[in-house]
Amino acid sequence: MRDTAKPQDDKLLKRGIIGSTIAAVCCFTPLLVIAFTGVGLSALIGGLDYFLFPMLFASLGVVAFALYLRSGKIGISPKAIIAILALAFSAGLIWLEFKYALRISLAALSLVALYGFYLNWAKNRNAA
Repeated sequence: MRDTAKPQDDKLLKRGIIGSTIAAVCCFTPLLVIAFTGVGLSALIGGLDYFLFPMLFASLGVVAFALYLRSGKIGISPKAIIAILALAFSAGLIWLEFKYALRISLAALSLVALYGFYLNWAKNRNAA
């Protein structure tokens, strides 16, 4: 079933997963706070979330697009929808002042997972 996947699609998927993982670890653990404090950049800690959460949503968008490419480009191109959703999740999270950060991040991750399952289902359906 993976005969339609190209090496660059796999590379894009790996990069998206790595970016999402790094952003999630830095968002939900004090890893960057400790690192920034250790090197004397503690004044920048307050603005980390304004960078890390959009990075997380953009990386999840890269994962979703890589899944689309690996599926053999089933359906219309999701580029615009992915960009709008990443922007909407980022803006909504900032507007809510990061109150529901974990829930919103899990919702974005769930959407990407559901999209991956849908693409797999559609690919298997077309193959039959």
